[in-house]
Amino acid sequence: MADVRGRPPVIRVEDVTKVYRLGDYEVHALRGVSLGAQEGEFIAVMGASGSGKSTLMNILGCLDRPTSGHYYLRGEDVSQLSRDALAEVRNREIGFVFQGFNLLPRTSALENVELPMLYNGTPVRESRRRALEALDRVGLAERSHHHPNQLSGGQQQRVAIARALVNRPAIILADEPTGNLDSRTSVEMMGVFQDLNGEGMTIVLITHEPDIAAYAARNVVFRDGRIIQDRAVERRRIATEELGAMAEPEAVEATKT
Repeated sequence: MADVRGRPPVIRVEDVTKVYRLGDYEVHALRGVSLGAQEGEFIAVMGASGSGKSTLMNILGCLDRPTSGHYYLRGEDVSQLSRDALAEVRNREIGFVFQGFNLLPRTSALENVELPMLYNGTPVRESRRRALEALDRVGLAERSHHHPNQLSGGQQQRVAIARALVNRPAIILADEPTGNLDSRTSVEMMGVFQDLNGEGMTIVLITHEPDIAAYAARNVVFRDGRIIQDRAVERRRIATEELGAMAEPEAVEATKT
């Protein structure tokens, strides 16, 4: 279904199934899933382990193909593309953010962010400019020459987000991006995602934590390979407000010393 301006959804999944065969057994990971996301949406996909949410993410990220059904990305049916064609679409249209950061330890933040552009032939000068721009968007431009072991967990995740942005993708897929972070840093990361979403970026976040899902605008819940709930978030958490509230007690304490 098109949005009010007549544009097709950025992603559209129609009656998708995914069956894994393990010897004589079949595992039905997805059972006729249909889902769409308009440009600029922020969706959290939730569900217990084995519910199908990770399988859906693999399909949305062009890491796997459905057994049946269709997946349209920016209007293109990518359901049955070859592996090479999927890799090209993936590098061009998808930005990934993972729980484990997945940064190269012996390269700088800047070089980590430049990495996706090595695969599409971006000129060196343009690659450097876009990488610095992406680091600036996540508030880490001044740390561009630091290596991952010189950065905090939150800073490493900011580098990973910057890396996801450099190819100007259709969507960002974030898989448990706060899983290795403490509570305050998790709020900071969700603030980064909310800021990017406010700039028009489409974000699909996979999480099993309801408190993290509350930062999104829409929650989609999976169970046994099916969507059992798809709803707008009524009491959305706003990261900047929460961070401001956290800072107030610190400021009061500082005046006492």
